[in-house]
Amino acid sequence: MWDWNYALDILPQLLKALPMTIGATVLGFALACLLGLPLAVIRYAGGPIGSYMVAAWVEFIRSTPLLVQLFVLFYVLPLYGIAVSPFATGVIGLGIHYSTYISEVFRGGIEAVPKGQWEAARALNLGARRTWTGIILPQAVPPMAPVLGNYLITMFKETPMLSAITVVELLQTAKSLGSVSFRYVEAFTLVGCLFFALSYASSLLVRGVELHFMKKTK
Repeated sequence: MWDWNYALDILPQLLKALPMTIGATVLGFALACLLGLPLAVIRYAGGPIGSYMVAAWVEFIRSTPLLVQLFVLFYVLPLYGIAVSPFATGVIGLGIHYSTYISEVFRGGIEAVPKGQWEAARALNLGARRTWTGIILPQAVPPMAPVLGNYLITMFKETPMLSAITVVELLQTAKSLGSVSFRYVEAFTLVGCLFFALSYASSLLVRGVELHFMKKTK
């Protein structure tokens, strides 16, 4: 039976874990974007060797589970003297994993820029840096906003995996509360509601960014 008193009693404890979930997602997404863009640029314009190496890396990361990658970062790398906190490991794991997906989004956006824009840049004798930052990326990024937003929402729902490397996020907190009281329904239901609220708020934010870009292009 649902117990409202118990649900209201544990809600503050769940809310205390909310910043951990939000922080891991936002920082992981930012890292994924920072890593994904150069991967896309190298794959598109890095020559045969660079393109092949990036393609192999992307396929390797996308073809292995995120959970396995988190285990390697947290349990294997310290054996070789590379150790960071569980939270930082989770952010790095999320960032590396999703950078491969986001790189494909960036690559698709770059390839969608008309060839005439490249030709115009060459005709104006613009350098590579000016061409990318002033012409190509400003046209490639706006159409990618909805897809990038989808990955942000997905990353929110992937954060419970961080509990496997001892990060005390929402789901891990709910498990701990349930193990003490043997009442899991209220804890897991509240976690589901909180994840829904985060995802819905993210979708509204993404929609706002999309509308902003649409207004700028008109």
